[in-house]
Amino acid sequence: TNFQFEGRQIALNPNVGVFITMNPGYAGRTELPDNLKALFRPVAMMVPDSQMIAEVFLQSEGFTSSKVLAQKVCTLYSLMLQQFSKQDHYDFNLRAIISVLRRAGAIFREKSAAQNVNKSGADMDDDESSGVAGNNTGSGSNNEELIVMQALKDMNLCKLIDADVKLFTGL
Repeated sequence: TNFQFEGRQIALNPNVGVFITMNPGYAGRTELPDNLKALFRPVAMMVPDSQMIAEVFLQSEGFTSSKVLAQKVCTLYSLMLQQFSKQDHYDFNLRAIISVLRRAGAIFREKSAAQNVNKSGADMDDDESSGVAGNNTGSGSNNEELIVMQALKDMNLCKLIDADVKLFTGL
């Protein structure tokens, strides 16, 4: 099938679709103008399951206790959304959760790499190695919890106002 566009005949590829995603409720976004709205069919969307996404993300980073950690992170972000003061720069949604999980994954990889260097004949004992991962005699899930806690602090404390820092450390 062909169609006419600005004096040119263009072949229509039935395997191509054009989609527009809008989030008008999000800060800085505007509603799609009516003349463009008329050209597209609306599609219903669901709110993503943040906990499931967080769990899969943590699994892909190598965390063994990903289910429990994902639940804790999502619960914390839900509490932060409910209890913290309303600030324009606060974002406690999925985007922020993913940023924290990326940071946790980076810390996890750093600690794993440092541990592998220590195991492969470095002069330091495991007890002297710095960092959360430490030696293998401790609980792996406890080490993972500490890594996620460090990532949460790294990604959130610098954004919070003083009153909310107190709430954050209490959570």
